[in-house]
Amino acid sequence: MHDNESLVSPVVEAWATYRTTSAADWPTRRLLRAKGDSRVSVVLPARNEEATVGAIVSTIREHLMDRVSLVDELIVVDSRSTDRTAAVARSAGAEVVSQDAMTRGLPRLTGKGDALWAGLAAAEGDVVAFVDADLREFRPHFVTGLLGPLLTDPSVDFVKGFYHRPLVSTSGVEADGGGRVTELMARPMLNLFWPELAGFVQPLAGEYAGRREVLARVPFVSGYGVETAMLIDLLELVGLDALAQVDLGERKHRHQDTAALGRMSAQIMLTAWSRLQRRGWANPEVLPTALLTQFRRGGSEALPNLDREIVVSDVAVEERPPLAELRHQLPRRRVAA
Repeated sequence: MHDNESLVSPVVEAWATYRTTSAADWPTRRLLRAKGDSRVSVVLPARNEEATVGAIVSTIREHLMDRVSLVDELIVVDSRSTDRTAAVARSAGAEVVSQDAMTRGLPRLTGKGDALWAGLAAAEGDVVAFVDADLREFRPHFVTGLLGPLLTDPSVDFVKGFYHRPLVSTSGVEADGGGRVTELMARPMLNLFWPELAGFVQPLAGEYAGRREVLARVPFVSGYGVETAMLIDLLELVGLDALAQVDLGERKHRHQDTAALGRMSAQIMLTAWSRLQRRGWANPEVLPTALLTQFRRGGSEALPNLDREIVVSDVAVEERPPLAELRHQLPRRRVAA
């Protein structure tokens, strides 16, 4: 019988010890002293998030912009919302930019990754923090925790958040049940092919920050593979020691059903495949199918022997090239949504 603790990679153990901190380690006053002349941007990609985006924007504006001058720029990227997301965000004090306006003249892509790319293109800060717009009970430490290592340590280029994600169901609350795609698919895959990244508690977390010049040198995957691609690409670009993670406590947000998580997992797998091809670990001439077959019980088109409908989804992912390569093609002036 093996002692599991003895099997932990020394590299991962050393990195996790050295590059992991808590949001409580980064009080605002300390960050203000360390900030100097650096400019900080916070970007929220948002698609139909009128119920939550206003409170997040208000909290950041009040605590990190009005009371103190830690955040210089607060941008909400309206990702083709059909509700009042843009109006609510603007009313709460954010600058609202349109995903399509920021990518005008480029091929039209869909998904969160493209909204993040548009936000990076709109941002002018030296340090850019990304925060999901569906968080509930948002607190300022979600931003200050991410900024801490970047503002105090020039050797850190990228910071990933991690947290407890409670999953609420009819049977009760599972304290860490919210990271299902991470535990069932992303973590095993990263451990298998990119073991240096095994120390990240939540590789798919939507809260992270980086130096703008570094983020501008990596591509952004259009769909749910964006976080996976970013970690892998940054590992290759700047190395493990330039990456860090911060404990942000507890994160509350809406959860998706199992079928949606399956589609998300498929996009992450396709993203990983493209990186494996790039490293020569997968046949570059073989294109995996981007169609995912799933089953839905009942329904008007249920097959008689299955008692289920067959549902086929296109889970293909595309990529925006690094921002640095396309800067000259972007609109000179941001256009509000």
